[in-house]
Amino acid sequence: MPKEWKGIMTFTEQRFGQIEEVSLELLGGARTLAEKTGGDVSTFLIGHNIKNLAKELIAYGADKVFVADHPSLTYYQSDACTKIFTNLIHEQKPDIVLIGATSIGMDLAPRVAAKLQTGLSAHVVKLEIGPDGILRQIVPGFGGNVMAVVTCPEKRPQMATVRPGILKKIAKDESRQGEIIELDVKISEEELKAKTLEMKIEPPPELPIEKAEIVIAGGWGICDKECFNMLKELAKLLGGAVGGTRPVLDEDLIKEDQMIGQSGKIIAPKVYIGFGISGEMHHVVGILDSDTIIAINIDSKAPIFDFVDYGVIGDAKEILPRLIKKLKEKLERKQC
Repeated sequence: MPKEWKGIMTFTEQRFGQIEEVSLELLGGARTLAEKTGGDVSTFLIGHNIKNLAKELIAYGADKVFVADHPSLTYYQSDACTKIFTNLIHEQKPDIVLIGATSIGMDLAPRVAAKLQTGLSAHVVKLEIGPDGILRQIVPGFGGNVMAVVTCPEKRPQMATVRPGILKKIAKDESRQGEIIELDVKISEEELKAKTLEMKIEPPPELPIEKAEIVIAGGWGICDKECFNMLKELAKLLGGAVGGTRPVLDEDLIKEDQMIGQSGKIIAPKVYIGFGISGEMHHVVGILDSDTIIAINIDSKAPIFDFVDYGVIGDAKEILPRLIKKLKEKLERKQC
């Protein structure tokens, strides 16, 4: 009897021997889904001299860790990784496969899905199991104005790429028990049609928005250099980071890694303050997990006000300098 498609498998991305945070988030999300679907949670780990990472993956929720270790896999190799991962899925038959929506994940996922002749949902912002037991994959659609539900009722596995910050990793439990399975990896030079020869990591010059407890964001309503200089000053006073929307990025007022939303970063700071941001869905999906959302907008009917904890109807260009002045006065009093 053919093996039944069951369980959930994730792809673990590691760079320079360090597990990417999104991979731990995928394991946390997989565990939540597995409570409803049954079956185990497994993950695929690929690289060189990385077997030591398997225990950490078990501590974060994996029941099984499949390890592909080979000198040719020191850096991510698209062709080899696609072949090994596809073969593993054929063999293990997981019902659901989750991959991080990173530069590597977005290269790997469609290749594997095409080999398996199954569907793939990209940039998913929510996962849930429907009454019929099928994975419901929620993605912003139609320009970001609605949330679309995507399902794959006929083909297996059900595959999705999930943006970093969407799922929550579980608490690390070093007492968890799991199985580590080493794969027999054979790679010929002919298989590596394109090779990654070197990888370099450039440290961010400022506090990354996904790690900041306070994020100050600007939108089209304050899309000029003077206003963004004030945003930076405000963020510095509050010990936070600056982010923004797509129009702000297009005007070269922020860098790509500062953009918040569906095609940017998903953040969950303690406090998010948005200035001049209308609140289209493709931005809002990036801030929904913030503890407190504050918005300042001159338009009382701006969609952002449907999602805030505190809303201020007013001209952000007038409010910003006043707010900075008050904060400076308060800090000066503290120093006296």
